[in-house]
Amino acid sequence: MGSLPRDLDVFLSTNFTHLVIGGGAAGLVVATRLAENKHLVVGVLEAGPADYHDPRITVPGRFGETLDTDYDWQFATVPQPGLNGRTVPWARGKVLGGSSALNIMTWNRASKEDYDAWEELGNHGWGWHGLLPFFKKSETLHEPTQKRQFNDQAHFDLKFHGSDGPLQTSYPNQYGASHQHWHKTLENVGVNVNRSHFSGSNVGVWTTVTSVEPEQRERSYSANAYYQPNAGKPNLVLLTGATVQELLLEPAGDEWTVKGAEFTHEGEEHTIGVQGEIVICAGSVQSPQLLELSGIGNPKVLQEAGIEAKVDNPAVGENLQDHLMTLMVYEIDPSIPTLESLRSDPSAAKAADYEYDTARTGIRTTIPSSVAYLPFSHYLDPSHLSEIGTSITPPPNTQSNAQAEFQARRFTHDQTLGQIEFNFDLSNYSPFFESEPGKRYATMLQMLQYPLSSGSIHIPPCPHRGQRTRVENKPLIDPQYYAGPKGAIDLEMMASAQRFAHKIVSTKPLADIVVGRAWPPPPAPRSSSQDSHNSSHENEEEDFTDWVRDNTTTDWHPVGTCAMGPRGKGYVVDERLRVHGVRGLRVCDASIMPLQISAHLQATVYAIGEKGAQLILEDWEARV
Repeated sequence: MGSLPRDLDVFLSTNFTHLVIGGGAAGLVVATRLAENKHLVVGVLEAGPADYHDPRITVPGRFGETLDTDYDWQFATVPQPGLNGRTVPWARGKVLGGSSALNIMTWNRASKEDYDAWEELGNHGWGWHGLLPFFKKSETLHEPTQKRQFNDQAHFDLKFHGSDGPLQTSYPNQYGASHQHWHKTLENVGVNVNRSHFSGSNVGVWTTVTSVEPEQRERSYSANAYYQPNAGKPNLVLLTGATVQELLLEPAGDEWTVKGAEFTHEGEEHTIGVQGEIVICAGSVQSPQLLELSGIGNPKVLQEAGIEAKVDNPAVGENLQDHLMTLMVYEIDPSIPTLESLRSDPSAAKAADYEYDTARTGIRTTIPSSVAYLPFSHYLDPSHLSEIGTSITPPPNTQSNAQAEFQARRFTHDQTLGQIEFNFDLSNYSPFFESEPGKRYATMLQMLQYPLSSGSIHIPPCPHRGQRTRVENKPLIDPQYYAGPKGAIDLEMMASAQRFAHKIVSTKPLADIVVGRAWPPPPAPRSSSQDSHNSSHENEEEDFTDWVRDNTTTDWHPVGTCAMGPRGKGYVVDERLRVHGVRGLRVCDASIMPLQISAHLQATVYAIGEKGAQLILEDWEARV
């Protein structure tokens, strides 16, 4: 469903005031908000197709089916020494809507301290109170009935939610059999229920909101929520199937000015100019890639790629931070239906599809919703955590990285933050464990929220002498999972998280539906003498370190590669998202986040898009 030839002709003949590169979550927010000003003419270049009706995208219970398809860029990391040399697939959306068309539709926010840290780094207006209006502006929360609020533990505080935003958010109307046990089980291991997890703290156990339109029970994402209702506007022009090769820069004194972009469409190269600004919204992988392809970045990287260095900024592509994830698999009561079971039972799948198509109910409406965010101190000795914090605290009176100070603070200061996310759902989601026929499984997921290890994304060296690297040459993604002394701490924290996760699943009432742990396999039985000496500590002493190395994967939440902060201090964009050293160029997506947050990213990315659009409009009005 790519663009028709006449779409290309229209696009090339239009005089744009603004050009948005990337029609993903943030990109379509920026484009549609800018187009609300009838004096602006906004163009959007998107590499993927527009497809509003594919059930693999629209049906909530079919999440994950678009991975490793034509809707996915199908990136992968370079081999990771911290993962014993493994590479990790990195899914990124190649379709209108970007990764908001591929994700699992979790809708949540980080804690107040996470956003306030951005502001403390020198980004005025990017703290909790500065962002809250934009969180609310993006969404319409549909309240569940009083009965569902009570039965499903669907708690919320309306004053922290939007009521007339484009994104439709709701609680599921049906849950898997495990959800009814989740909150009580977590309470039995000392975790409190969070009845307002959007109000500045996500710590505790709660039921997640989802980006699902509640009447039709379909995914609500940037393509159908932001762009589609505005597609008929004459000042908003979309071209799909268009891959940007590089930006056109002209010298302007000590800086450069962006004048347009070169892109390919249906195998042919084209150039488009812009009168005002270009806004890169290509995501944490491809935004730094495009900057480097355009001569903005580390001169050494650019030289090896055969590209002229125009703007010297070694921060481009650095500061990559990702959420690390492990998946423990448990065999459960074989009578419990799971989404996985539909793949092996065509008649059950047909019945589920019929129920969804005719009534918008059933297993095809379910999304993982049993969530808990916990601080390490809930299950680790605070004094040990304090020692870790001290060990990574930069020495006083040194030119230290400000991000490192915040990392250390999360261990040493009296802050209650969600450092690990725990999520339990029916089905085997592990790429490392193969289900046995006839058995049913559930997965306990652990996600490290504030990784200490960080990496980079850069364009590769040019493949042939005398040539230059092009966009088709996939970037080198190196998250440095578990690398170095800080990575060793990440590994220790993840290993300890597995022990607590197993404790959760072994606790009633959740344990009542569990047959046993399938992955990792349970440890060998202890001798009688070991049992008598260590019976009360068997779970705590299980060592998951090797298993974690072999089973860690990504949670698909990369940030930081075009980090926001003051000029000259190791950042790529300023607090108004303007690229340092280039006039008329901004970046607006997850790549600008200078520090990782404790949350799934999409709600924050929509807020970034909303705030970014307002900044652009303010600056445009100020110049005329």
